[in-house]
Amino acid sequence: MARINDNYTKLASGYLFPEIARRTKVWSANHPGVQLMRLGIGNTTEALPMVLVDAMKAKLDKLSSRDTYTGYGDEQGDTPLREALKDFYKKHYGVELLADEFFVSDGAKSDAANIQNLFSEDCIVAVQDPAYPVYVDSNVVGGRSTGFQDGQYKGLVYLEGNSENGFIPLPPKQKVDIIYLCFPNNPTGAVATKEQLKTFVDYARENKAVIIFDAAYSSYIEDEELPRSIYEIEGAKECAIEINSFSKNAGFTGVRLGWTVVPHALVCENSEPDVLRGMWNRRQCTFFNGASNIAQAGGLAALSDEGYEACQGLVDYYKGNARIIKEGLESLGIECIGGKNSPYIWAKCPNGMSSWEFFDFLLDKCHVVVTPGAGFGAAGEGYVRVSSYGHRENVEMAIASIKENMR
Repeated sequence: MARINDNYTKLASGYLFPEIARRTKVWSANHPGVQLMRLGIGNTTEALPMVLVDAMKAKLDKLSSRDTYTGYGDEQGDTPLREALKDFYKKHYGVELLADEFFVSDGAKSDAANIQNLFSEDCIVAVQDPAYPVYVDSNVVGGRSTGFQDGQYKGLVYLEGNSENGFIPLPPKQKVDIIYLCFPNNPTGAVATKEQLKTFVDYARENKAVIIFDAAYSSYIEDEELPRSIYEIEGAKECAIEINSFSKNAGFTGVRLGWTVVPHALVCENSEPDVLRGMWNRRQCTFFNGASNIAQAGGLAALSDEGYEACQGLVDYYKGNARIIKEGLESLGIECIGGKNSPYIWAKCPNGMSSWEFFDFLLDKCHVVVTPGAGFGAAGEGYVRVSSYGHRENVEMAIASIKENMR
């Protein structure tokens, strides 16, 4: 008799983003003809740089000829792309890695969900609070929680961010086995310093824990003193897996391309060096047939000097949007975190409103869609995440509407 995976029933009802879409759809149905300005989900909006498009077109043309057609590629990613990623880390981050430590995928989100498969079900997992939902939900489905209670999953350790610590928590006080970190952070926009990251690396090495470090927004860091890779911290190769993506710097949210770094030196409590890298390699070879060869051609172009400059133009555009949003909200006396070195602005709800109350107010009175902070965890209550991904004219209209209706 077939039986369901009971761990799915432990998930709290209503994934954040579909719930936003549902509420927005209902409101629009009741207000036909009213234009909404969306500053919610972090989906890129601007056209791809032509150097990337041309590279993907050239690859597509090769697929149209029998002489140059290619089918399955290496499950780990095309060798030229992995070599280019290695060179990119050395040039831009000052980090020495090997090409075979890079594993190309169809995006950071799927890797962030799948990486927990490497670890035993009885591992104790720590997550930032607030946190991007995939870190939490994938571990609940992986059997590391006994259920949802009072806004948190029992069995997980929550590292609370708040206004006092700038939404950058300290390492756990108790022993944990896996720690999820995201900097620049989604949703708060906070960015850890090298000194702050070092405390986590030191903790992980001492406790034989593994850090899962999501660096998907690293290209938004403009302060040269801030780390863009956890491997800038001494000892991190022994204790950290890094996940990254072309989505938010190259506009590949729909093209789908990312990578994960699993160093040879990585160890955990019951493994020697290279075991976890070998396990991830086996996992990818068994369950994954490799990222699209067309997308990988675009990724390779994005890492070239011309492509990098073009992608930074996209990043600068969204950072310009972030400045407009942050300055506009702060002019109303709204406390904000992020908006610099990050595409997200974490805004405190005014007048004691809850996250969903402020969401409804902005939707109903200002016709602006944001993301309620409560959807990212208990510590997100009382805040909303405002995304800089949007056309400049729509961002300007949204902020003008908020200013007009909140004064």
